[in-house]
Amino acid sequence: MASSALGVILAVLASLIITANALVAIALLRLIQKSGSKGLYFVLNLAIADAMVGFTVVGLVMDEFSEPFHPPQTFCILRMAFVTSSSAASILSLILVACDRHLAIRKPFHYFQLVTGLRVGVRLVGLWLVAAIIGFLPVLTPCFQKVSTNGKCSFFGVFHPTYMLTVFCVGFFPALFLFIYLYCDMLKIASVHVQHIQEVEHAGLAGGCPPSHTTSDMKAMRTVAVLIGCFTLSWLPFFIASIVQTVCTECFPYKVIENYLWLLGLCNSLLNPLLYSYWQKDVRLQLSQLTAGVKRRVLLHLGCRFPGRGTKSLPTVSCLRLQD
Repeated sequence: MASSALGVILAVLASLIITANALVAIALLRLIQKSGSKGLYFVLNLAIADAMVGFTVVGLVMDEFSEPFHPPQTFCILRMAFVTSSSAASILSLILVACDRHLAIRKPFHYFQLVTGLRVGVRLVGLWLVAAIIGFLPVLTPCFQKVSTNGKCSFFGVFHPTYMLTVFCVGFFPALFLFIYLYCDMLKIASVHVQHIQEVEHAGLAGGCPPSHTTSDMKAMRTVAVLIGCFTLSWLPFFIASIVQTVCTECFPYKVIENYLWLLGLCNSLLNPLLYSYWQKDVRLQLSQLTAGVKRRVLLHLGCRFPGRGTKSLPTVSCLRLQD
């Protein structure tokens, strides 16, 4: 019963993660085509990485509903390595998004010269290489593997607790401190901008012009702050419990970490597209236009198939417009 409930939760979570990130990715592609902003590729990569997390969870859902299922040890290690790589890519993508916003605030006049297509491509390729190394480290290093007597593939069933200690010290802990440093530096830069604008207004030189640059700085800081907060709340309990589990094997049962805290970390892949689409006006606009376009096509399709129903204007619409 508990296994079926966990399978249902994983299935719903995977479906929501894939759907939300796919919609945001489509909206970002449309926005990139219109604006040509290279920095949006980092956000697009975040949506792709989060969607891959959802696809890897689908395999775990199949395991939960395939009882009895006794896969070989190598199969479980590879499956969980893909899950870990996708999660690592999501976290690294958050770092790139924060670094990109930090660069836009620190060097606004040189941002477009610094963020070129080649540099963005090199960073994204490096990101996926690092994520693959983190995820497949237990495959390359047998000492991080664990012989499991459990039939199902599980995180702590195939990975040794020392692997979590390594990931925490090398990946999560530096990422968290980098997030904090970037946000504090952005706060410092924004405060300097605000002070400069106040001095100009006090001198009577503002001329009634709105502080557009400072407004964009505050929006960028707000987005980064929300992403950092959700990242910390989602993954910090899992990593802390995993570290405690490494030191004291009897302090935390594995089922609590895998069934609850790990699910909380996976929820970060669902929160990222929801929060970014909520806080970013351009993404919301693209999503609304996409929804309106789909709705219009559905109404035209229904008007062509069922003339005489609905509004009077639908039967007069040519079905050839639908092909255009």
